Amino acid sequence: MIKRTCFTKLTPFIFCVILMVFLPGCVSIDKFLPTGTTTKKLDEKTIIAGLKEALEIGTKNAVKIVSKENGFLKNARISIPLPPDLKEWADRLRQIGLGSQVDKFISDMNHAAEKAAEKAPDIFVDAIKKMTLEDARNILAGADNAATQYFEKHTRKKLYGVFLPVVKGAMDKLGVTKLFKYLIDSYNKIPLVKKIRYDLDEYITNRGLDGLFLMLADEEKKIRRDPVARVTELLRTVFG
Repeated sequence: MIKRTCFTKLTPFIFCVILMVFLPGCVSIDKFLPTGTTTKKLDEKTIIAGLKEALEIGTKNAVKIVSKENGFLKNARISIPLPPDLKEWADRLRQIGLGSQVDKFISDMNHAAEKAAEKAPDIFVDAIKKMTLEDARNILAGADNAATQYFEKHTRKKLYGVFLPVVKGAMDKLGVTKLFKYLIDSYNKIPLVKKIRYDLDEYITNRGLDGLFLMLADEEKKIRRDPVARVTELLRTVFG
């Protein structure tokens, strides 16, 4: 049984934001609010401010997930594998006894992406601040990933510019660049193989951004779905 004190900690403002986001078809939501509270006290800008706050929390949570130690490496959904173009390359290197170096190379690629993700929060917050009322309305009425699509459209290019030098720096510090050159050179010395070149920085940066936006989509779904379930349960418990 959920105590009434749990309910009272949720302000009318929070209830209104949640219900406006998730129940846009309702003619009136006044009956869902605590006695004496009406939506007339909340204008559109206030509700939009609540949405922006929720999105700021969601983006920070997404960044926290991917930027922690092994945030990419140990997450099967976003872990960065070897580029498909290098699969044959890796298989050949394992055959000549360089399997452990290949594994370290994969691990360090992911750690480089984790390091780069630390730079994302400020860019997301800036995009949220620049969000117009029309942008917010579209997100409120949009699909489960509407906010994620907004962020990808408005931040990916800027994030790429920030991620790329961080990825390069992290790769140099971790020794990935040197290891990659060693592995490439080792492979290219194998008789009869086609010599290869590869832009690893671009690959890691783009895969890192893909993973970040995937986690952001998960956080958006939580904003849209999970709070609704809990609030509905609270409403039923308190008001019957």
